[in-house]
Amino acid sequence: MHKRALLIAFHFPPQAGSSGIQRTLSFSRHLPASGWEPMVLTARERIYINQNPSQLASIPPGLQVRRAFGLDAKLHLGWRGRYLNATALPDRWATWCLGAIPAGLSMIRAERPHVIWSTFPIPTAHLIGLALHRLTGLPWIADFRDPMLQPAYPTDKTQRRVYGWIENQTIRRCSKAVFTTHGAMMSYRQRFPDLAAEKFVVIENGYDEDMFGPDTGNAPQAAPDAGRPLMLVHSGLLYNTGRDPSPFLDAVARLKARAVVGAANLRIVLRAPGNIPGINALIERHGVADIVTTAPSVPYAQALAEMLTADGLLLFQGTPFNNQIPAKVYEYFRAQRPIFGLVDHGGETARTLAAAGFGDAALIDDAAEIATRLAHFLDRLRAGGAHVAPAELVAQSSRSHRARQLAAVFDEVAGASRPRELRHVA
Repeated sequence: MHKRALLIAFHFPPQAGSSGIQRTLSFSRHLPASGWEPMVLTARERIYINQNPSQLASIPPGLQVRRAFGLDAKLHLGWRGRYLNATALPDRWATWCLGAIPAGLSMIRAERPHVIWSTFPIPTAHLIGLALHRLTGLPWIADFRDPMLQPAYPTDKTQRRVYGWIENQTIRRCSKAVFTTHGAMMSYRQRFPDLAAEKFVVIENGYDEDMFGPDTGNAPQAAPDAGRPLMLVHSGLLYNTGRDPSPFLDAVARLKARAVVGAANLRIVLRAPGNIPGINALIERHGVADIVTTAPSVPYAQALAEMLTADGLLLFQGTPFNNQIPAKVYEYFRAQRPIFGLVDHGGETARTLAAAGFGDAALIDDAAEIATRLAHFLDRLRAGGAHVAPAELVAQSSRSHRARQLAAVFDEVAGASRPRELRHVA
């Protein structure tokens, strides 16, 4: 295998707490099938406040991983959680540049990769990609899991200026800018109208078939047995801004008051919602503790198995995240279970669900609309007539398919670059 790609990623095992590790891991696992040998440049383990060493087992055997020096300004340069803003520009992990740029040059000198790929939402990753691109002349693909500059973030003026400079340099100097949603891509095309449309590409997130196990086929489940309560599951964090469960709990309480639902016919599990005591207090306040329960975090494979046994899956994604699609959407597609969306109808998640044929969605902040649409959704579940993802969509949502899309981008930019000696690294 003669084509090599240098992948620059802050989120990589054993880092815990970000689903972003799955994007880089899946590309590392599946790119070889398309003729590309990946190498990963990441940070030393000490930089991560939250770690899950068990994730190290998911790194593909034989993958070259270089862990460069870096510090967390809050953890290593601060005092009792307080630190100087100057040590955290563009982000708390800016010192990673000090180790990663020399390490990246060393890898490029030794392995002669054909392309560089870096992934945000840590701006320092794109800063490293920019430096290595300028120093070597290698074509550079910049991956945006989220937009860099957003209306309400960053709030600090100095940090916002630094973000803006990195974003502008990245968009203008990279060979391709890759986004996970069409909405995010279009926002960048509108902000940079002088750049060719072909520069902007969408490669969505996806699910990893290996994590579902060998015995999880694609057959959708039939109507539930009579007398058994329906089970709805939400897997993942909930919080006040953008994923507030309060209107949903209010809607469940309204249906309970009208005897539409009760403990005998409905069970709702909020798996790993984050602030479990706070969520439990909301559940008690709305008087639905006999229907809705919280559950602690479980290993990833176990969470996927729970999705497969659910009658329906819940999705919370409100207005602040209109240009984003949670990675669990694609896991929900693979589980082939009906989905009830609590969304902003004008957001990217709502558009994706509608395009996939999922019509059961309600405005996340409107308890009355949620109650009406949820009642209809439950009726379809009991009748076995709720929509599930078709096989073609399931196949297109796999991470192996996304890796083939990325390999095609690599092929394009590597083929378009003129052969030349690498700058400054011979």
